[in-house]
Amino acid sequence: MKKRNLSLLIGGLIIGAIGALLVYFGNPGNMGICVACFWRDVAGAVGLHKAPVVQYLRPEILGFVIGALIASTLGKDFKSRGGSSPALRFILGFFLMIGALIFLGCPLRMLLRIGGGDMNAVVGLLGYVAGILVGIVFLKKGFSLGRAHKQSKLGGYVMPAISVALLILLFVRPDFIAFSEEGPGSKHASVIISLAAGLIVGAILQRTRLCTAAGFRDAVLIKDYSPLLGLCGVVVGALVLNLILGQFHFGFEGQPVAHTNHLWNFLGMTLVGICSCLLGGCPIRQTILSGEGDQDAAVVVLGLIVGAAFAHNFGLASSGKGVTPNGMIAGIIGLVVVVLIGLLCRRERA
Repeated sequence: MKKRNLSLLIGGLIIGAIGALLVYFGNPGNMGICVACFWRDVAGAVGLHKAPVVQYLRPEILGFVIGALIASTLGKDFKSRGGSSPALRFILGFFLMIGALIFLGCPLRMLLRIGGGDMNAVVGLLGYVAGILVGIVFLKKGFSLGRAHKQSKLGGYVMPAISVALLILLFVRPDFIAFSEEGPGSKHASVIISLAAGLIVGAILQRTRLCTAAGFRDAVLIKDYSPLLGLCGVVVGALVLNLILGQFHFGFEGQPVAHTNHLWNFLGMTLVGICSCLLGGCPIRQTILSGEGDQDAAVVVLGLIVGAAFAHNFGLASSGKGVTPNGMIAGIIGLVVVVLIGLLCRRERA
């Protein structure tokens, strides 16, 4: 147990430090790592949405998948499995992304934002925990998406293959791939630094099984507080490096790629928390699982990508100016839909 606690803490510290360093090397403020933002940028780069300021094939997110593939193969953890309520997983992934883009960040970026002094992210954290608590209620009442089964090994390589293909396109830069010339999509560390960071973080996450949703869920359900050490490590690692690099800015106002609408910071992350709990893992965990052969997680990632495309095609995503009316409507619809899924999807009894 002590060895596990230490590995989680060290892993979290490294991830937090890497997140801060990626900002120093060129990524947007407090966005050294953001699964929601990175998949959103990828969706824009391949033409799934036309928002010109958020289009880039982020090497970090591709590196997460490839790093997880390498680590799981070396550790003999790669297992092709799936077939557990794929349609529902897609829907939950879709609305998870809607909630994240209302808040402006995934749970991991939420922790990095806290480590950068952004107090709006603390409001988001409260909403995220509230959403997980709602999800736990559904779990206790018998919620289940079913069990995954062994699948063709080829299927397990789909998401890693897509990531490698996108990485090749990043280096080749064909005309049909879009790259932002301004806005968050234009701000990024060099490809080599970003890819190296993604591979390292992907490997760490795969070996430690670090998951923001599981950390809070397990603390409540089984009184296992060790995963929370990893989450604390992310905040501390980011905080220390941000202080050293002069990137720490405390307060609510003027935070990078963030807004101060506290209600929707809370509700957006509540939606993310419910979805993450019902899916059995947060966006970063789903991304890592997709790299180690989990085809159900790959379906969730596809839901995230499509959700990002919808968010920017229909004006659902927030900006530094605040939450859009369409985003508020989508957030309410998302909360209703995922609560209904939580209520109606129960374990089948023999």
